[in-house]
Amino acid sequence: MTLNSSVFRPAAKILVLAVLVVCAGRSQAAGVDQAQATETARLLAILFDSGRVAVGKNQELLNDASKGPKGFTPAVFEKQMLAEFQRRTGVNLAESNADVPEMAKPLLARLVEESSKTIASYQPVIDLPGVRYKGLIPATFGTETAARFQNWSGIYLRQIAPDHLLRNPKNKPDDFEARQLRLLASKFGATEEPPPQVEVTDGGRTLRLLLPLYYSKACLDCHGAPRGHRDVSGYPREGAKEGDLGGAISVRLPLQ
Repeated sequence: MTLNSSVFRPAAKILVLAVLVVCAGRSQAAGVDQAQATETARLLAILFDSGRVAVGKNQELLNDASKGPKGFTPAVFEKQMLAEFQRRTGVNLAESNADVPEMAKPLLARLVEESSKTIASYQPVIDLPGVRYKGLIPATFGTETAARFQNWSGIYLRQIAPDHLLRNPKNKPDDFEARQLRLLASKFGATEEPPPQVEVTDGGRTLRLLLPLYYSKACLDCHGAPRGHRDVSGYPREGAKEGDLGGAISVRLPLQ
């Protein structure tokens, strides 16, 4: 399922760019270059968020100071991440899937690997009794995993939040992302989930995709009411409600 990082890291960016160039060349001749890139970006965003969801669903367990080893290992996390991804996409990454674009296959495999590495880096703290807040929440998982994946692939992938919900400056949206978040907030209500927002920029050279993120019930322990009350990480809560727009996963892929 995962790639051997010791083999691929020295020429990682060259490998990924080669995959993208070859796939783009093949698909452009068939007139489906943008469609393949869009699907690749969509799958990356959903897989990335599936890891965030897996961490969020285990937050109560992770923060249980009465327990030592909690059984939340990288292998358990990966299983839950892939199950969430399959639920949302119908794609089983544990099997060969002809419906996944060729350019997406090595990227998805590597994103799973880097996600599991993030969990592994927290394992000693996760299993430490007597400490409630372990530093591992969906947001920190996302920031660290995105950095790992971008370092390997050179592909832009990150979680963003609108300025009024921003906690980590690293998640501040750029101009394009801020505009898309404003459009999402104005066009859709709390009960409506729009599809990923896609736009081709840079004169047709770049595809950008935003996957909107909405607060689930599990998110409200940190982001819900009462507004201003400190959550487990020490941040003041935003007073959000289930279904509110909380941010997005942003992906940027080259089309040329």
